[in-house]
Amino acid sequence: MRGRLLAVMEKYWGYKDFRPGQEQIMLSVTEGRDTLALMPTGGGKSLTYQVPVMAREGLCIVVTPLIALMKDQVDRLRRLGIPAAAIHSGLSYTQIDIALDNCVYGDMRFLYVAPERLATEAFRLRVQRMKVTLLAVDEAHCISQWGYDFRPSYLRIAELRKLLPEAPVLALTASATKLVAEDIMQRLAFETPNIIRSSFARPNLSYAVRHTDDKQEQLMRIIGAVDGSGIVYMRTREGCEQMTETLREAGHSVAYYHAGLPHAERDMRQEEWTSGKVRIMVATNAFGMGIDKADVRFVVHYSMCDSLESYYQEAGRAGRDGRRSYAVLLVSSEDRKSVERRFEAEFPPLDEVKSIYEKACDYVQVAVGDGLYASFPFNMHEFCARNRLFTGKVTAAMKLLRQNGYLTLTEEMENPARILFCVSRDDLYRIRIERNDLDHMIRTVLRLYNGVFTDFRPIDEREIATVSGYTVAHVKELLKRMWQMRIIRYIPSNRSAMLFFDEERLPTKDIYISPDTYMRRKQLMAERFENMLRYAFNDGTCRSVILQNYFGDDKAGDCGICDVCLEKRRLARTAAAHTSPAGTDNHDITGRARHDIRQAVIEALHCGGATGKELCRTIKTDPAAVAAAIDTLLSEGKISAATSGKLVLIE
Repeated sequence: MRGRLLAVMEKYWGYKDFRPGQEQIMLSVTEGRDTLALMPTGGGKSLTYQVPVMAREGLCIVVTPLIALMKDQVDRLRRLGIPAAAIHSGLSYTQIDIALDNCVYGDMRFLYVAPERLATEAFRLRVQRMKVTLLAVDEAHCISQWGYDFRPSYLRIAELRKLLPEAPVLALTASATKLVAEDIMQRLAFETPNIIRSSFARPNLSYAVRHTDDKQEQLMRIIGAVDGSGIVYMRTREGCEQMTETLREAGHSVAYYHAGLPHAERDMRQEEWTSGKVRIMVATNAFGMGIDKADVRFVVHYSMCDSLESYYQEAGRAGRDGRRSYAVLLVSSEDRKSVERRFEAEFPPLDEVKSIYEKACDYVQVAVGDGLYASFPFNMHEFCARNRLFTGKVTAAMKLLRQNGYLTLTEEMENPARILFCVSRDDLYRIRIERNDLDHMIRTVLRLYNGVFTDFRPIDEREIATVSGYTVAHVKELLKRMWQMRIIRYIPSNRSAMLFFDEERLPTKDIYISPDTYMRRKQLMAERFENMLRYAFNDGTCRSVILQNYFGDDKAGDCGICDVCLEKRRLARTAAAHTSPAGTDNHDITGRARHDIRQAVIEALHCGGATGKELCRTIKTDPAAVAAAIDTLLSEGKISAATSGKLVLIE
């Protein structure tokens, strides 16, 4: 089996050997054992289910909440000549039916499924007729209520297992503590506990924290000191755009990326960065999933993450090629208070959560008792503006509503057009339609789509055009005409997030969010924030050790290359220098170092005037040592400060 797995991996992916942990996971899966694989970001998780499936016959169902990642994986597999499909809330019913039929009757090898689709009748009926050999659960921490991104829709995977009793499950995550790992295995009904844990150590990745109230200056120094491409993570979309402009004005090749950009624009920017046309990507945490770029030399977090899980995952996008790379967290004196404010915003009062639920249902015009498994375009900014609500509070409320199984707000995506007939079928036939093309249009729609009198149904305007014989433009014109005549409600195809109803709309008074669960989750979130703060303000323990201990590795050793380890080595050298053998003048040693820095300042100023900050950025050493050299040269009269604020040489 090992030989067969290697042959498949080389044939399709070009790899001749396994990465750490991959072989053990693949063999466990091929032996039919339920397996929980804890692998760090960039460890090659997707291959651990793709290779075993391609080494045998049958279909693999992959459950993942990330629609962008689904599309990315499906596109990659198809480019390799491997049949794959995906179903999620952004597809029309026709598209979903075709994908499911291909899995039953065709030669499909991989089906990617959003967790909210598992409960639909169309999926449950078809899946029992598929030849499923493996069930892969990506982002498996989402099934644990103690995980940092709990999603109740993941709990339906246990029901899916009952429909597929012969298929083993492979649960994958890059971020699970011991408590979460045990919960995952219980929720997925493992026959016996089976955890395969890869090392979370990244020997080539140098972690560092920079404490400064001038983060922009520190960022400039890092970009100037480290060659190669990098990522700068910001918390907000506005911050991304502003920082991009600042870096561009400083002469850097840079672009920004966030969820507010059109899909095609995001793809283009990611491709430019991946190919090296753009050196630096300034992004929110929307950027990262599906990145296939091994030579990222630095990842800078301009502000703190909410948890070490998030930080480890994002920082881990640096140095996947094994070469020395840097993960730097910038921390200001105000960051602790900022984290505390964010924490409080994560848990709005329960009565406000209920109020936001009611307003959201009204916004998409779903009546009490309706909406089960339906999805609607949801414009967050428009919703907040209309109801005079703060975006952060609504986001937090939506997260709580998702965690309690009421609503799921998806990421932004391309959405098909949707229609709902406003009149009954009988009334429709009584309406006198004067234009023959309009009458033909109505008959075509009714022939193609069921349920259009009871719920909003996704439609494909190109499919209608093909069947009716009209152009797509004319189909859209007729749909708008029917909308104006109040025959239908019509939502044209658009790009937005989708609001998916995991349950039918309930009266607001019946919305129940368990106070015990609410307080327990609040306590866990507080612990995550505290662990993040402990990492940021630690100055005595190796940063890699902190991260590895957090993920359950109690035997981790110092990395030797993080800022804490390097400072320990520097102090040890200093202590050794003070106790050096007879005949060595320690003052001469430090004096030579100071002389070298002074010379570097003078040489830099030979090229023209520069500010102290610019000199610190140019001279790659301790900024305090550069500042001391500048003070000495000023006092000696070798340099002076010009009226422009720049330092210049005195000839």
